[in-house]
Amino acid sequence: MTAAALAHGGRVRVLIVDDEPELTELLSAAVAEAGWRPFAAQDGRGALRIARTCAPHVVVLDWMLPDLDGVKVLRQLRRENRKVPVLMLTARDALEYRLDGLSSGADDYVTKPFSLEEVMLRLRGLLRRAGGEEAAETGSVRMLGDLVVTARTREVQRGGDQVHLTAKEFDLLWLLMSHPHQVLSKAQILDHVWNAAFDGEGNLVEVYVHSLRAKLDKGRARMIHTVRGVGYAIRAAEH
Repeated sequence: MTAAALAHGGRVRVLIVDDEPELTELLSAAVAEAGWRPFAAQDGRGALRIARTCAPHVVVLDWMLPDLDGVKVLRQLRRENRKVPVLMLTARDALEYRLDGLSSGADDYVTKPFSLEEVMLRLRGLLRRAGGEEAAETGSVRMLGDLVVTARTREVQRGGDQVHLTAKEFDLLWLLMSHPHQVLSKAQILDHVWNAAFDGEGNLVEVYVHSLRAKLDKGRARMIHTVRGVGYAIRAAEH
C-alpha cells in the first residue's frame, strides 16, 4: 500500500464511478456493508480528482460516462497509479469492447445488468490478488454468535475454544463470514477461494464444506447450512 493510502487509515477504500445515481447508491451501500469505505463520482474528471485525494485500493469504473469515457479515465488512472485494481462495468457484451477495456489496463469486467454479490466477489478477488484487502484490514475481526474469526492471525475461536483450520478452510470460512446469512453458490465460492470458476468441480466445495463443518460444528449447533440447489450460508447457531 502506498504512503498516501496509509495516510487515510486502514479501511479499504473503493472508488465507484458511474453516472447512474441509483446504481452508485446500491454499490456504495454494498461496499459499506462489507466494512469498506465508498467514494462516488458521476463523471470521469470527478473520478480522477477524487482518486488523487482518497488513494483508492480498488476502482469500479463504468465504461460510459458523460465527459470522458471509461477507457480514457482508466488510462489516466494507470498513469497516476499503475497498481490500483480496476473493475470495469459495461453494457456492451461484444468481445471487442471487453478486449479493449482489458488491453487498456482493466483487471476485470462485469457486464450490466449484474448482481451486487457478483461485483463484491470480483472486488474481493482483485483486492486479494493485489494484497490490498490484507493490508487495509490488518487486525480485522468478524464475529457471528459465538464464532470469532481474526484475519491478521488467521485464528478461529468458537465458544472460546480454538479451532484449527487449513489455509483453504480458513479462506472458505472468511468468505462465508464476510456474507453472513447470504447464500453463496458453489461457483461463487470457487471463484473467490480458488480464484477461478471451475465447471464441474462442485465436489471440491462440498469436500471443504464437510471438512470445515467437522471442525467448526463438532459437538455444537450447526452454523454452516446447505440450501439445496443453491449453495451454502453461515448463520448464528440457534440455542
